[in-house]
Amino acid sequence: MKDILRLCVVLTLIGAVCAAVMAFVDQKTKVPIQKSQSAEKMDAVKVVMPPSDNDLMKDAVVFNEGTPDSMRFYRGMKDGKVVGAAFAIIASGGYSGNIELLVGVDTAGAITGLEILKHAETPGLGSKITTPEFKGQFTGKSIKNPEQWGVMKDGGTFRQITGATISSRAVTSAIARGLESFEAHKAELLGTTAQKKSPAEKPAESKPVETKTGCRGGT
Repeated sequence: MKDILRLCVVLTLIGAVCAAVMAFVDQKTKVPIQKSQSAEKMDAVKVVMPPSDNDLMKDAVVFNEGTPDSMRFYRGMKDGKVVGAAFAIIASGGYSGNIELLVGVDTAGAITGLEILKHAETPGLGSKITTPEFKGQFTGKSIKNPEQWGVMKDGGTFRQITGATISSRAVTSAIARGLESFEAHKAELLGTTAQKKSPAEKPAESKPVETKTGCRGGT
């Protein structure tokens, strides 16, 4: 009985020590990891949007903060003039979960670049949303051009990936939502004196943007 009790105490102490070590390591690595992820994201922002020379993080603008419609736009400036913007948006209708996108636009609202930041789509099928062939078809397009924004299977313009219509539709619909938000706030985004919203500030009042999206279909 004493041996069993001693073993329980030893195992408890080992578990406590391991938990303490893991907590310590997590605390020490959390900030560096967050900084690394932030740096990678900003590098991606520079890739999708027109060339700029400003501090993209400092000049970011947030709309509808604290709501499901919250959108952060990174404004790119050249010699003090806004030349474009980039926004991250989540496509919640992916086949295997959420898909995180990063989209760049010029001042006219036309797409200058698209990157898939994170996804869990099926390798060889839905994962093809990351290919230049799929992403490239959005370049130069805006929410007003084409008139029918959607995949071909839904009567739209963009080619869906064979065997991965759900993934294709999710990305296409998410981009449309982001472009509509850009259009809704274009005047504020393009003004170099637009008020920036920090996390501590209350979001400006604005109406949620409705997005026309196709119904979820099979892969």
